[in-house]
Amino acid sequence: MQHLPIADFTYELPDEQIARFPLPVRDESRLLVYRKGTIEHRKFRSLTEELTSDTLLVFNNTRVIPARLHFQRQTGALIELFLLHPVEPSPVIPVVMEETQACVWECMIGNRKRWKAGERLQKEVEINGQSVLLTAELTNAEQSLVRLSWSQPVRFVDVVQAIGKIPLPPYLKREAETSDEQTYQTVYSEKEGAVAAPTAGLHFTDRVFAGLEAKGIRREFLTLHVGAGTFQPVKTENALEHKMHGEQLVITRSNLEHLQAANRIIPVGTTSMRSLESMYWLGVQLIHKEYTSLEQGFRIPQFVHQQYTELPTLHESLAAIVQQMEVEERQEIVGETEIMIFPGYTFRVCQGLVTNFHQPGSTLLLLIAALVGGNWKRIYDEALTQQYRFLSYGDSSLLLP
Repeated sequence: MQHLPIADFTYELPDEQIARFPLPVRDESRLLVYRKGTIEHRKFRSLTEELTSDTLLVFNNTRVIPARLHFQRQTGALIELFLLHPVEPSPVIPVVMEETQACVWECMIGNRKRWKAGERLQKEVEINGQSVLLTAELTNAEQSLVRLSWSQPVRFVDVVQAIGKIPLPPYLKREAETSDEQTYQTVYSEKEGAVAAPTAGLHFTDRVFAGLEAKGIRREFLTLHVGAGTFQPVKTENALEHKMHGEQLVITRSNLEHLQAANRIIPVGTTSMRSLESMYWLGVQLIHKEYTSLEQGFRIPQFVHQQYTELPTLHESLAAIVQQMEVEERQEIVGETEIMIFPGYTFRVCQGLVTNFHQPGSTLLLLIAALVGGNWKRIYDEALTQQYRFLSYGDSSLLLP
């Protein structure tokens, strides 16, 4: 295995530069523009002026669910369930969100030592004017599988909306407030299922979208349901020994057709970038006949880019997915990506990135370094010196290598 010391991708982040709350107006945040070695400072609302009219901006339209569910035992002890991945009746998040009786999720369980085997936790909540009793049972302690069932035929998405709390990133070190229900969603969020927001998109407003439209800059929306693993720090000295988390990716036929027609593709956020690059590798897998059908989905492994020698063009790769979808008469496919992008990676789809400023020693910072090389240090030093706000609710950058 190659050696990539995580110590080379860390920096000192002063606590006061972590943005614990968003600005009152989303597009008033600052924008650091890095273009071929030069750095300039702008306001986010002027993003349009920094992009060429032939740009296709790609957004992640996932919507954060209130994935933290709290139950109280009869003794008074609080148990927290943090929904991670659905298992039954389907691993496909949109399917489970429409379920009206019961479902099983893999969870992170807070205070789990207090939750006795066989004990049912219950909570009553009002949904659409009717009382609904939600029951939680630990069905597999080893795998942290929890069965959730409810007494009325309402959708699971309505159940979590009624009972759950927005799962803010742990580094904000505060409880979610009512305002976070709006501010920790992008204005274009649509597909319920993420447990973390694609935060690069938090700066976009109707005003910014109007400016993009006036310039002829096109928009495309895909869906990657961001998982809790996105906050997992790299704990291994060699970053490449870090185990990447899997996240659910939905690809539509129109996504592929619009990407095929695009001249210059810039993702909004690291989740969009990982999704786009994963699409290329799915095409490679299909060309190499790794799937006979996409009915059971697909999986993009962590080091997919190290598995092949002869590689197709982007157009050939996307065409292979379109062709497979035509054969199977599908308009969309769902799979999982664990792709890890780190220095040495060759980008196949993306020519730039709109993104916030990321945690030291994180896989997201490795992705930034893959895009801009060693200049990531200069960019981050400049942002720190200029008092930019960091992390989820912080300022933004446009990186054009």
